[in-house]
Amino acid sequence: MAVGESVQLAPRDPAPDAEYAWRVRSAPVASSLELAEDEAVVQFDPDAAGTYVLELDAPDGTHTLTIRVFPGSYLPAGSVRSGASGMSGMSGYSGQSGSARPTQVSGGASGSGSGADEAQRGDGGRPRIRLDATVEDDVVVVRADPQPNPNSETDRDDLVVEFVVDDRDEVDETAVETDGWELRVPLSAIGDRLRVHAVAIDETYSVPDTVTVERDALTDGGVAETEVEAKSQADGSGAQSASVSRPNDPPKWAQEVTLYEIYVRGYASDDDEADNTFEALEKRLDYLESLGVDCLWLTPVLQNDHAPHGYNIVDFYSIAEDLGTREDYEQFVEAAHDHGMKVLFDLVLNHSARDHPFFEDAYKNPDSDYYDWYEWQDNGEPGTYFDWEFIANFDHRNLDVRRYLLDAVDMWADVADGFRCDMAWAVPDTFWQEIRERVKSKDPEFLLLDETIPYIADFHEGMFDMHFDTTLYFTLRQVGRGDEPAERILDAIDQRAEVGFPDHAAFMLYLENHDETRYIVECGESEAMAAAGALFTLPGVPMVYGGQEIGQRGRRDALAWKHARDDIRDHYERLIEVRDETPALRYNGSFRRIDYEADSDRVVAFVRDHDDGSYLCALNFSDDPVTVDVGDLAVDATDIVSGDSIAAEGGLRVDDVAICPLA
Repeated sequence: MAVGESVQLAPRDPAPDAEYAWRVRSAPVASSLELAEDEAVVQFDPDAAGTYVLELDAPDGTHTLTIRVFPGSYLPAGSVRSGASGMSGMSGYSGQSGSARPTQVSGGASGSGSGADEAQRGDGGRPRIRLDATVEDDVVVVRADPQPNPNSETDRDDLVVEFVVDDRDEVDETAVETDGWELRVPLSAIGDRLRVHAVAIDETYSVPDTVTVERDALTDGGVAETEVEAKSQADGSGAQSASVSRPNDPPKWAQEVTLYEIYVRGYASDDDEADNTFEALEKRLDYLESLGVDCLWLTPVLQNDHAPHGYNIVDFYSIAEDLGTREDYEQFVEAAHDHGMKVLFDLVLNHSARDHPFFEDAYKNPDSDYYDWYEWQDNGEPGTYFDWEFIANFDHRNLDVRRYLLDAVDMWADVADGFRCDMAWAVPDTFWQEIRERVKSKDPEFLLLDETIPYIADFHEGMFDMHFDTTLYFTLRQVGRGDEPAERILDAIDQRAEVGFPDHAAFMLYLENHDETRYIVECGESEAMAAAGALFTLPGVPMVYGGQEIGQRGRRDALAWKHARDDIRDHYERLIEVRDETPALRYNGSFRRIDYEADSDRVVAFVRDHDDGSYLCALNFSDDPVTVDVGDLAVDATDIVSGDSIAAEGGLRVDDVAICPLA
């Protein structure tokens, strides 16, 4: 972090009735920082750059926390984290795309005390970094791949890398050697595990990356079993070995799926024969499998108030009675698994409904045991965002709140494959970090998907695997309405790196959801067909909101299955199929701009590359076909979506979406 940021610190896995106390054990010479005495949850507001070591006295002993703090001049502009769950007083940010977070933009800085002041400065923003590791002759070698910000004038060779060996692991620090972008440590100097973190430093510092090395027993062949494309080596003569993993990469399964959001109280409400909603949803699984989706996001299924969307929760431990029982829910999840589908549970941790019994007891009653569970305004009303009248913000400084929510996380993580995390920006970053370690310790392949508007690059630091691509969403809406040229879509993709997201971050691409007007209603049918093509050709993980694929026009209405548009459904089914069959269109496919010409600014073209082949992708948001001239680019004019040749005089004829192999 940097001077100027504030982070909420709390004991992990807390016992609410226990006593905790924080103190500063060591700090930079220039610091006069003191922490609140006898407080279990404190705000850490560093006043000087350097390394801080804090201590936490807890019932099970004294714990230490090491924090590396950069000068305030290194703070990426727009990335200040409050750490205090946003506190409703911060809702002044709410004018920005419906978020209580400031927009993340590039920023400049200088000076670091870590060798960074020797780097050449450019005019760009936040750099990026990737760590990989190998085991070579019984030595762990961690190599960094730093990249300057796309807008930076800094030469890559001038970037500085700062490594940090995780002090929670048993490592002989005297055996650790660093040389520029490389760190080395003998296997004999580590215990069971080594975690190395690093940032790239230019005018500011990157989102950190992490690599983990764990000891392995040798296989019969003398070679270690490895994880996540590990590059361990052993010579077969008893050499030590280890496996290597990259914990900030999204789970392998999540990189390739097509997501599908189900609005639980409308998706199958036409089924009068099912005993409960989950049974009705289960009967739709054959349809979903035939469509080609393989991961389902259910809107909240917990007991809630009168609002059918389910986000105003009154019991975080019980399935909503109008949907079915817990057994019914679990049966649905098992049936989804039998159909080859994962299930995401919609996790709400920022607030409860005002109908929650704890809030009802606390409202206008300072003597209530639950009064301190909530944020309160000076007028006695609960803290909230956007003047939402049916919810109240939790106060995450209260250990009872944290315990209550962590126990709910434990319960539902056991019966889901991942969490879609509601209002992620409104929950303390460090609480998400705790939740991530908690669920990943049980299931490393558990997915954490954040809803954050606008997106925040720091959320890829030990919090979330995948992020709502809110920038692309808004851009696709602007393009669809005709307010921006289609080429702006490429700018939206480039912005990910410009704000500092590492290349390994995953993004969920979407056109609509339960909160938004249907794209086809706002933008038109031709535009909707092209936008569908964008979901399955641009880098990211596509998400379809239930009914989107049949031309549904109502946002949360019961789905009009009897009036489904077969032409639109066939379009989606084919796009899903093509993406599944084409590695260049998926997570590991790269993306590049090309030179092209067309008579309409409603058309955009780009290329996706992979070792298995490269493909030209073209999207046309206008009502009429447009001819696209790609110059000297060698293209096979066969469109793999339609199977037809789209060769035309002067280029390629594009109706809505075309994908052609490069020759």
